[in-house]
Amino acid sequence: MALCTLESTVIEWVRPSTVTTLGTPMDLNSLLHGILTAQTIVSAVSILIFVHVNLIAAAYLVYAERKISAYIQDRIGPNRVGFDFGLPILKPLKGMIGLGQPLADGIKFLLKEDFTPNNVDKILFTIAPAAIVICAFMGTVLIPWGGNLAIPEFTIPFINVDVDAATVAVGGAAHINVGLVYLLAITSLGVYGVTLGGYASNNKYSFLGGLRATAQMISYEIPLGLCILVVLLMVGSLKADAIINHQMTHGWLILGQPLACIIFFIALLAEGNRAPFDNAECEQELVGGYHTEYSSMRFALFFLAEYVSVLTGCAIFALCFLGAYHIPGVPMTHPSDTSILGVLVKTSVFLGKAVGLVCFMMVIRWTIPRLRYDQIMVAAWQGLIPITLVMVIVASVMVFFGVTNPLYTATANVGLGILAAVVIGWSAPKVANRKIALAGSRFNPLPGEIPITRPMRAAAADAPHQSLSVPQS
Repeated sequence: MALCTLESTVIEWVRPSTVTTLGTPMDLNSLLHGILTAQTIVSAVSILIFVHVNLIAAAYLVYAERKISAYIQDRIGPNRVGFDFGLPILKPLKGMIGLGQPLADGIKFLLKEDFTPNNVDKILFTIAPAAIVICAFMGTVLIPWGGNLAIPEFTIPFINVDVDAATVAVGGAAHINVGLVYLLAITSLGVYGVTLGGYASNNKYSFLGGLRATAQMISYEIPLGLCILVVLLMVGSLKADAIINHQMTHGWLILGQPLACIIFFIALLAEGNRAPFDNAECEQELVGGYHTEYSSMRFALFFLAEYVSVLTGCAIFALCFLGAYHIPGVPMTHPSDTSILGVLVKTSVFLGKAVGLVCFMMVIRWTIPRLRYDQIMVAAWQGLIPITLVMVIVASVMVFFGVTNPLYTATANVGLGILAAVVIGWSAPKVANRKIALAGSRFNPLPGEIPITRPMRAAAADAPHQSLSVPQS
């Protein structure tokens, strides 16, 4: 009798249509119904979509940086490579203001030799670019790009599993209780890729670049985190959707906390190794910094991670200070709009704000010269960190007494900024560097010279060697 009972139990356990949980049979369809919820499906699709969106965005942000730098320097920038691939039938796609340049660069990186120098730590040398890319993409898929979406009840084809109707979050951070803190924790791990790359390269310039990046990121994570703490104090929640709802009700925090907004943006520049804080890879001192010994796709992964991280940081900035996807007076950007069209509009607005901030970073790169490394560290430890500590104390006191009106908080920020400027101006050294005019430059022409800043016709022509004989207008 016991053997028959055991045999029937084993047969019941291996039967494909049932699953036994603690002695209770459960139908496989019911199990899948509990796993494949609307939120799970939408999150998986969102991650798949936004990973590819960020790959394309990173490629064309490189193109945008080359164009912006060209316009600032009175050049043309990429304007040759289109999508004709040398085929006569695709001749209308030739040129296209150089939009095919990112594709050409990607193919070039794929086809170049992946060279590994002697005496490097080959395992860490390979892990470093992969680590920094993984951290960058883990952060970007947690951004609540599209708000909420109402999903009706439907049945998954082929497996015939019913999915209940629900309102789900399009993106990752909106439905995580500690979403913003987790997002910052993930993005801050990118420094390990830079440090490993510098250490494993067995190159003194790479090693110095890794050390600089480590010290810089540790220093500027403090004011960045304190600015986030100010936002959380004002909102009273760690959830991303709560931050958006607070700004929808009380106005964007860029108006109520302008000083925290400015310091957060400065810390973003330093965290992303963007100029004027790009001392980890400055060519004049460190050849190429932590990626000096890298080539081919491993070299490309560092730049891919840099632009994805910068885009993620700008998205966090837009979330905390620019209302994320919300625009006052536009109904489809309201969190209550859960239609598909509303999700598309919200995603476009959110992504547009983030890309606009990245372009502003590019303008800063080609406008402000690089700071010395000692100036960068002094600015963090003797400037930004004390200011943000006082700012957190002021925000805590105002929240405790219920004084959270944006006008009052903005006044407190302006007063604190003026006080900081006075203290820094009083304590700063009185000896300044003397600027020397560069004779023959655009702003200091030689006697009798007239500087010409417009681009030459040869630069804009499709065949420069044929246009050299054309008189300049």
